[in-house]
Amino acid sequence: MTGGAMPDPFAGHPDWAPETPRPVVPTPATMGGQLRGRRVLVGLPGHGWRADLRADEKVVQGSRTYVPVMPESEWYRAEAEQTEVFAPLVPVERVWVEELGMAGLGSRKPADAVSKLVSLDQPQRRNPVAALDADALTGRRVVQLIEDGGERRDLRAVTELHTSDSGDICARVATELDWYRWAWSGKAPRTLEVPVHLLWAE
Repeated sequence: MTGGAMPDPFAGHPDWAPETPRPVVPTPATMGGQLRGRRVLVGLPGHGWRADLRADEKVVQGSRTYVPVMPESEWYRAEAEQTEVFAPLVPVERVWVEELGMAGLGSRKPADAVSKLVSLDQPQRRNPVAALDADALTGRRVVQLIEDGGERRDLRAVTELHTSDSGDICARVATELDWYRWAWSGKAPRTLEVPVHLLWAE
């Protein structure tokens, strides 16, 4: 599996907050669409789910359709180093694709136990949580809000909230590519300081 250049999410970062970022909504891979490079979950209803995976395009063997699925770290390494990686074939009916839902459903209030209950029929949607309300940030997938109302994703927090040299509350983030490269090469990632009001945990 190989791929092209990664976009640079660090170009410009204004200090005002657009709306809440969109939630992550798992959608069955059987519903079609391109899968290469998409973030997916695999699992069985009533049993459980595994995340932090990426998919390649579906393959058909006999009468069955499968999705090649690999750990996200392996996908990034394959993309960065233009190498082939092993991707086990998962039956398409056991794969869900992470889609983005409608904005405005983020969490700013503490949840009680009942509100956290989910159905085991499919992976649950994940509403964004304001960085200020997150229990911890380091290593988590995060969303940076930007001036035109858009979002920068495929980022990881590399610190908790802290006070910057200018006195702002912020956290440092890195691209996921640099986050995973840190693990396989030991090279510390380039980071960006993002004000707390522009940062949400996915």
